[in-house]
Amino acid sequence: MARTPTVPPARKSPPNPRRVLGASFIGTAVEWYDYFIYGMAAALVFGPQFFPQFSPAAGTLASFATYSVGFAARPLGGIVMGHFGDRVGRKSMLVLSLAVMGLATTGIGLLPTYSTIGVWAPVLLVLLRFVQGLGVGGEWSGAVLMAVEHAPAGRRGFYGSFPQMGVPGGLILANLVFLATSQGLGAEAFADWGWRIPFLASSVLIAVGLVIRAKVEESPEFTAARQAALEQKAPRLPVVEVLRHQWRDVLLAGGTFVANNAIGYVFMAYTLSYGTTVLGISRNTMLTLILVAAAVWLATTAWGAALSDRLGRRRVFLAGSVGLLVAAAVLFPLVDTASTPMVLLALVLTAVMLGFTYGPQAALFSELFPAELRYSGSSLGYQLGAILGGGIAPTVATALYGIDQETWPITLYLVAIASFSLCCLFVLTRGPQRAVGTGVGAGATGAAGAGATGAAAGAEAAAEAGDGPEARPTLQV
Repeated sequence: MARTPTVPPARKSPPNPRRVLGASFIGTAVEWYDYFIYGMAAALVFGPQFFPQFSPAAGTLASFATYSVGFAARPLGGIVMGHFGDRVGRKSMLVLSLAVMGLATTGIGLLPTYSTIGVWAPVLLVLLRFVQGLGVGGEWSGAVLMAVEHAPAGRRGFYGSFPQMGVPGGLILANLVFLATSQGLGAEAFADWGWRIPFLASSVLIAVGLVIRAKVEESPEFTAARQAALEQKAPRLPVVEVLRHQWRDVLLAGGTFVANNAIGYVFMAYTLSYGTTVLGISRNTMLTLILVAAAVWLATTAWGAALSDRLGRRRVFLAGSVGLLVAAAVLFPLVDTASTPMVLLALVLTAVMLGFTYGPQAALFSELFPAELRYSGSSLGYQLGAILGGGIAPTVATALYGIDQETWPITLYLVAIASFSLCCLFVLTRGPQRAVGTGVGAGATGAAGAGATGAAAGAEAAAEAGDGPEARPTLQV
């Protein structure tokens, strides 16, 4: 029998909230730093270092193809760590994901290039990128749930924004390290060996993140769910349970994330390559512009999440999704001017809309699933959107530009996926069987007692999200 997905009553006084939020942000930022430096290296140096037998354009395409391998591994990492995260605990999986990512990133920094070991260089690069994907695949849901499940009443959105802010935080850190390294060493030394420094520096950052995460208490909601499991049989395979009863929620949640993730990776990775190689903008200028935009993204992620606690997840997410559609339409027309102010405007506009669609996401996804299935369910939705979005976006953008050296096909692609995600969000938050915040998915049923408990908890969650009885009593997801 399926369990009615609910959000248990929030704790009024969460233990060590600063430590929880700090661990969520810092650990996630470090892990995404590792992930993003690969994208920057793929855009700037991996082509000639690992694929010298190809033309510059083909080498960049091959580099972005290896970049996509990490996304192929992310669902597997999400499934495996989601299973143990729902059965063993959130904390242990967060420590494991960070350690796996750190080992893979350091390995890339030590990897010989094609000129040294030939074809084994790109083969090992792909393997290490796959391991990176496994690590980050289990990261997001664990970090989000540790934050959201520690949240006091009415603050789930804001608490959930801290691991979300770790993504632009990691991008900022990656840009700063790349910028400092390239400026300090010069273009030739950076391309030859200096690109390894950001990867090797990861070992220090990972050690710091592991120490911080080891001191965080287990999620109180998971602890309560585990206690309840002692009295009734817990699901042996949480991922199977989710796919059996809430497959629609997983698919729609993934669909809502496709545009944010695809446009985000075009914004972070492809524009860096395009701006430097096609438009002739200097590497340092492009890195600086992306750095500024990433800071805006971080700030608007927190703002959007906080607003979702007051106005509701649906309202904020929908507004951000419409804005992201507009940003997708004007991104490359503005970038193609090759004017620094116009490029900055394009990136900042995109960053604002990324923040307003990324900020409320953590709480929204968490509220779709019950505590004993939440790691698996939210991870599947997130990683599905990632592999269909950012996993292929830089490669697709590179291929589309290669057709006739025009960016309008890329714009059509981004507008199309932004429209798709907007439709998925509308369906997810307007379905006939669930009020926002209740987490009662299509096809999810339960005993009468469980249903009553779910309804009560759902009403509280909906009220916290700003879509409770007074705001919109029959708002459907």
